[in-house]
Amino acid sequence: MKIWVDGSLRDAADATVSVLDHGITVGDGVFETLKAVDGAAFATTRHLDRLTRSARGLGLPDPDLDEVRRGCEAVLAANPVPLGRLRITYTGGLSPLGSDRGDAGPTLIIALGEAAVRPDTTAVVTVPWTRNERGALSGLKTTSYGENVVALARAHAHGASEAIFGNTVGRLCEGTGSNIFVVLGGQLLTPPLSSGCLAGITRELVAEWSGAQEADLPLEALDEAEEIFLTSTLRDVQAVRLADGRELPGAPGPVTAKAMRVFAERAGADPNP
Repeated sequence: MKIWVDGSLRDAADATVSVLDHGITVGDGVFETLKAVDGAAFATTRHLDRLTRSARGLGLPDPDLDEVRRGCEAVLAANPVPLGRLRITYTGGLSPLGSDRGDAGPTLIIALGEAAVRPDTTAVVTVPWTRNERGALSGLKTTSYGENVVALARAHAHGASEAIFGNTVGRLCEGTGSNIFVVLGGQLLTPPLSSGCLAGITRELVAEWSGAQEADLPLEALDEAEEIFLTSTLRDVQAVRLADGRELPGAPGPVTAKAMRVFAERAGADPNP
């Protein structure tokens, strides 16, 4: 495996960063995950725009997007896989121990791992922890993923592939690495960004292509929804067949099936929508 670290490709064994990198010591970094199909990354422009937004939100300097694109192209060419997870990580760089950021400049790492096609349906569980919609990191895709690790482990322990968070006021928010859509009264709805959820790239495209509307929803909407589905870079559109043990018969339902079909057609026709 070849990995891009700060301007050049390196063998995996030599692709190292300092143990004092702020991304390691305090999780001071942002990242993007892009789907790569046969060496071509999907929705690159949207992902790099969000990388910049996240960096600004964390107070990091804007990433050099020309270098990021060069790194992505080099990594994709050096690691041919039919379906891959292209990961861009951008951190605060070499820094003192503690929360103060150093002045050595940021670290850029780009790697590619092979991915498997997700099944059409899955199970989810809600968790007792909340997203803080008013927090400093709300809506940013940062490397501070500890609470997602804990929540996802709980989901796996309950036979589910994803954990669903409410926010501090009991509204439906998002999964650990996905956005959530529900069908209520025949309407396709998804929580607004004000709920604290990430502005997912797949979420954005599904809303554009399928006409979903944002709605401030109680967490209990999952108990009433006729259909539920998740969206993310590697899930695309994935139907939920079990939510906290409640079966959604016939998943994927008609609205979900249409969203899956439209997304596959539109994404297949334009790799950088």
